[in-house]
Amino acid sequence: MGQMKTTAWGSQGLEAGVEGLGAMGMSAFYGARDDEESAATLHRALDLGVSLIDTAELYGPFLNERLIGRTIGSRSSEYALATKTGVEITDDGERRGPNGSPAYLRTALERSLRNLGRDTIDLYYIHRVDPSTPIEETFGAMGELVQEGKVRYLGISEASPETIRRAHATHPLSAVQTEYSLFERSPEVNGVLDTTRELGIAFVAYSPLGRGVLTGAIASADDLDADDFRRSSPRFTEANLTANLSVVDRVRALAEAKGVTPGQLALAWVLHQDGVVAIPGTKRRTYLEENVAAADIELTEADLAALAEAAPVGVAAGDRYPEAALKGLTI
Repeated sequence: MGQMKTTAWGSQGLEAGVEGLGAMGMSAFYGARDDEESAATLHRALDLGVSLIDTAELYGPFLNERLIGRTIGSRSSEYALATKTGVEITDDGERRGPNGSPAYLRTALERSLRNLGRDTIDLYYIHRVDPSTPIEETFGAMGELVQEGKVRYLGISEASPETIRRAHATHPLSAVQTEYSLFERSPEVNGVLDTTRELGIAFVAYSPLGRGVLTGAIASADDLDADDFRRSSPRFTEANLTANLSVVDRVRALAEAKGVTPGQLALAWVLHQDGVVAIPGTKRRTYLEENVAAADIELTEADLAALAEAAPVGVAAGDRYPEAALKGLTI
């Protein structure tokens, strides 16, 4: 396995591997934690040249940032650290609604720096857009954090093309993070990918493996821990999951013909899209190594066309989030 190749994340100067590591599942939302294996996975990622680690204050809350800080803080020169704010969390971990106010951003940044044991955040995202604060006000404050040297580059997660443009006009963005996979191709048709390509912003695909379904390792919701949030996801109801697994079967057939796993082929497809980088998440070394190897897979035009046909836009059964959560997206 060769070292991860690097690329420009946007046009503001950030460089990192074509594939980062999403650390969320190590501490939140995906069932039982195993801090020892997570720590080993983080170290292994750096050893393999994965040079961007993605977290957020929301994950835990705070547990994920603290895990990263104590585990690989001593190796901080080896990777870019991305974290997120904008969903208000009290110091004792109570989650409130979106908050993009300058006062909250500053409070959250100082707390994240403490939890991570760092002086600077390499890539700081607004996790969810606050509809009650003008985006110009939010990114004006984010720009001040850059001027002060506490943040290097800025990003936004789950935003509409118009909001991306307004944020970028206030302070240049390096990254827009949104769900994107063979299962979730809406950025190709809702203007988000066109916008990031036009403006020279990296499109960062989260859940590039369809929240694990595209690996072929999930046969039913019973395979998930009792507290795994996917159990409440519309795509994981029995009927929808059955329909979605038929898509996985088509991807698996194409993967077997190339001698790779379904997850590797699905991830390689994402990485072959223009202007797109990915942050597959895992808390285990075995899956990390499988994902990293996907970055070396070469796909022909015929391969890409076959995959696009196997999983066309809109193929997934069920919405990607429960209805209440969907309201906070694409603002």
